[in-house]
Amino acid sequence: MQTNPLDGLHDVIAPNHVDWWPLAPTWWVIIALLFIALLSAVYAIYKAYQYKKAKRYAVLLNQNEQSPQQLHIILKRLVVEYYGKHLAAQPTKQWCETLNTLSGLTFTEQEILSLYSSDNSDLALSKKFSQAIKCFKVKEPLHV
Repeated sequence: MQTNPLDGLHDVIAPNHVDWWPLAPTWWVIIALLFIALLSAVYAIYKAYQYKKAKRYAVLLNQNEQSPQQLHIILKRLVVEYYGKHLAAQPTKQWCETLNTLSGLTFTEQEILSLYSSDNSDLALSKKFSQAIKCFKVKEPLHV
């Protein structure tokens, strides 16, 4: 009589539990890329925060100041900080155009020239300059 070849087989042995540690090299690459992306995002947020520091300070100064001449000086300082000295030293007509572009408001030459008169306590002009500081665009492209 012939013997059954299946009789020589052993019972089925269940495989051992597969551990999650140590991680496969692919997971290390994914973790490294996520870490680099996180550091890049934190760095970009920090740079944006630092870039807008001057505007935050100007808004803070704006809350304490009521003189239109002082508010105008704060605006000029903002323009120097973000766009350079050449824009802050423009003639009145071009300066009005620059202010209009950067603030979204409409300034006239007469309003700017009134700052240098003996009576420069115009409340409406103070509010307009105050609004211009709050709405100042720090990344507006200027073709001047």
